[in-house]
Amino acid sequence: MGTFAGLLHRSGRAYDASCTDAAHRGKSGKATGNDVFWSAGFERLEAANAPRKTLENIMKIVVIGGTGLIGSKVVKHLRGRGHEVIAASPASGVNTITGEGLSEALAGANVVVDLANSPSFEDAAVLEFFTTAGKNLFAAEKAAGVQHHVALSVVGTDRLAQSGYFRGKIAQEKLIRESGVPYTIIHSTQFFEFLKGIADISVVAGKVHLPPVLFQPMAADDVASALARIAVGPPVNGIVEIGGPEQFRLDDLVRQCLALLKDTREVIADPKALYSGATISEKTLVPGNDARLGETRFETWIMKSAA
Repeated sequence: MGTFAGLLHRSGRAYDASCTDAAHRGKSGKATGNDVFWSAGFERLEAANAPRKTLENIMKIVVIGGTGLIGSKVVKHLRGRGHEVIAASPASGVNTITGEGLSEALAGANVVVDLANSPSFEDAAVLEFFTTAGKNLFAAEKAAGVQHHVALSVVGTDRLAQSGYFRGKIAQEKLIRESGVPYTIIHSTQFFEFLKGIADISVVAGKVHLPPVLFQPMAADDVASALARIAVGPPVNGIVEIGGPEQFRLDDLVRQCLALLKDTREVIADPKALYSGATISEKTLVPGNDARLGETRFETWIMKSAA
């Protein structure tokens, strides 16, 4: 399998379950400002402008799901900025479902970044995962005096309640808002790395059926850069949206992706097709005008992936 194809296939299986200032928020609770997150240039920009690290501004940050696709990149970014970072996962002895290792991992932590995902996508299992993990995590965070809870969610979550998975995400966000812990919820658009996965869950009679709606995905590197920057900033107690720098039609981009993979499945533009089990409209999957946009374009991402 070629390098590009291998990346997409590996990323499709990658899992984060292993997987702004409040003054700038509008009435919707979303942070505003048309910032751009740089991927390769992000760390250089931050390093050039950041003050020298001192004992006062080095933080302990626990990344739940810190060994997954996004989590491992966030850990790398934060460690590069000089912070003490714990990459927490069941494999490292930290389990948000059983509570194992949470108190020990969170002792003295300033920030928790929650990137964990349900290992099952069955409706009841997803809801149980997010509610159980959330309750255990917030109990441990309150005991540890955590000052900022950062969670990764999805653009359009509140418009996708027809989907069992997104009902789980809605429940997770409700727990966050009601936890009493200062927080930032990051609503991201889908990742380039998961385009093949979208095709895989949209097959009907051997063909990929997708609604021809607007779609604004971003590179996983840009997602991680955004997460790292927000994690070391003040909580907004609201939502920050992030997305890619360009819009596509969902069916068109997945068709391009499959062609690059030499996947011969036909992609059908089907206005009645569901997305993750939900009916969606033209702009369900795109962020608002105030979203912070990544730098990496699809063509650039392809070239980097194939290099």
